[in-house]
Amino acid sequence: MIVAREQNVRHKPKPIIPEDQRLAMVLGLKPVDHAVLGDLTDKFKPIREIQPDIITIGFNQRFAPESLETELKSQGLDIRVVRTGQFEDCEFCSSRRIIDRAMLLRGYVPSGDDQTP
Repeated sequence: MIVAREQNVRHKPKPIIPEDQRLAMVLGLKPVDHAVLGDLTDKFKPIREIQPDIITIGFNQRFAPESLETELKSQGLDIRVVRTGQFEDCEFCSSRRIIDRAMLLRGYVPSGDDQTP
């Protein structure tokens, strides 16, 4: 698994949890055999190092699997790309909802605009 670097996140608010801590959390998950931080300049570098057969992207990632497969092929990488389905909608299926709930329990009212209260 490749964990996004804070510097590379551009399509949504920057992660609240530091990248090293997010990596440690991912490595602690039972189904995860291997995880690394993404490269700061070459997004294909960790993919070349890991050499996966399949890349799984989240249901809400903003690009088509076919586009990524085309980019990978242009880099000499023949890797299948699949999109995961959306998780069941639940109170704790979103990091944003977890943060909002924690803030509410501590007396803060979530702003809803991804800003710090």
